[in-house]
Amino acid sequence: MQMTFVTTILVGSPIVALLSLNAGLTTWGARAEFAIRVGAVIWFITAVVLYFYAKRTNAGDGGSKPEEAVADSESQSDA
Repeated sequence: MQMTFVTTILVGSPIVALLSLNAGLTTWGARAEFAIRVGAVIWFITAVVLYFYAKRTNAGDGGSKPEEAVADSESQSDA
């Protein structure tokens, strides 16, 4: 979750700023609504991309497959 937040801020902020250049944002309400709408899409795309990236790589769990993790926990509870 923390990686999603940081990546969204680093990648999303410049995208929102660039997209806002051509939008007619005359009031603070319009600016906030624009940032929320565009930011939500960027947040979702970032979350999906990072999910598949973490699933494809080690992701900090030692690289064990789910079946192995279940078998290990069952063997430890039997001891």
